[in-house]
Amino acid sequence: MSWLDSSALRLLERDGRLLFATRAVRMFAFGGMSVVLALYLSALGFGEVQIGLLLSLTLVGDAIISLYISSVADRVGRGKMLMLGAGLMILGGAVFALTGNFWWLLVAAIIGTISPSGNEVGPFLALEQSAMSEKLPASSRTAVFAWYNLAGSFATALGALGAGLLVQRLQHSSLNAVQSYQIVIALYGGLGGLLLVMFTRLSPAVELTAPVTSSNALGLGQSRDVILRLSSLFALDAFGSGLVVQSLIVLWFERKFGVQPALLGAIFFGANVFAGFSALAASKVAARFGLINTMVFTHIPSNILLMLVPLMPNLGWAVAVLLARFSISQMDVPTRQSYVMAVVQPSERSAAAGVTGIARTIGSSLAPLLSGALGIGSAPFFLAGGLKIVYDLALYRSFIAVKPPEEH
Repeated sequence: MSWLDSSALRLLERDGRLLFATRAVRMFAFGGMSVVLALYLSALGFGEVQIGLLLSLTLVGDAIISLYISSVADRVGRGKMLMLGAGLMILGGAVFALTGNFWWLLVAAIIGTISPSGNEVGPFLALEQSAMSEKLPASSRTAVFAWYNLAGSFATALGALGAGLLVQRLQHSSLNAVQSYQIVIALYGGLGGLLLVMFTRLSPAVELTAPVTSSNALGLGQSRDVILRLSSLFALDAFGSGLVVQSLIVLWFERKFGVQPALLGAIFFGANVFAGFSALAASKVAARFGLINTMVFTHIPSNILLMLVPLMPNLGWAVAVLLARFSISQMDVPTRQSYVMAVVQPSERSAAAGVTGIARTIGSSLAPLLSGALGIGSAPFFLAGGLKIVYDLALYRSFIAVKPPEEH
């Protein structure tokens, strides 16, 4: 199949291959965390509002710290900032594994790096993609980012499956639910340690080669207006996504259908595998139809499918619709990332990726609190899908005429 063409990967040098590996390790950890996090908080006795608050503050704290890291990375060093992000991941995992005290968890949620959604959090994505873009021709950037996202989706899938199976096995032994979840979270912190070691192996070639020309606090210069417009739209999309983060969907399946951890892990293994292939297909679709068209016209049907999930009469149908949604849901991800890299100056790429990433994090951080207030039911699915369709239409109207260089 032509869309499985991996020729663009031959352009990656040693650092690029290492960044693919760090992406896989990190997303494996995030996938495992997303399966157990909400279940762990529920097992500790926290109510829906408290769970929503913790998940929201996890993302708020991540947004603040990531904004700082991405805005100074090109001056201080991308490698150093990636290591700092890994350290915050270790911190978050350690505190969540060692205590069930709400206030300590609140502090760790704000300061540490925790992924409640199974998606990328922290400064990693912005800095890794900026580093890879330094060496990639524009014509190959989307394809490489598609494979990068595929690696992450497969790793997330394996992490979700592994965490579900491990929790099930531990609970069938002598451990209770809380203890089994704490072991998985401790392993999450350990993977943060592995990530830290891997980042020490990066060469100076990952650093910015062009001079930093902006004195703006966000690190943006002439790209400021377009990035702020994109960021406002991305925040709306992320708010919709945040209403149904993977941790909350896991909790919804557990409460509505009584699904066991091992089966939950298998469901989200399949979902993330489908998501990975959808991201890979995006590069071929974008080459023919353009980045913005691909982002919009694959995203709208995926959001309609999202709204259909809670309307399904049984577990089988709900899983089938969810998997159908994931099979096209990630086609906008590598295209969105490539578009941001394409419409800014090379010296502003880290800052642009950071600002748009932070906008998404801020948008998603507010949503779990609302989901908790609405209850873990159908309403978040409907609201999420509707808001994300509004985003798609607004994005198309605002940016269809703004072409990246490779589409001229």
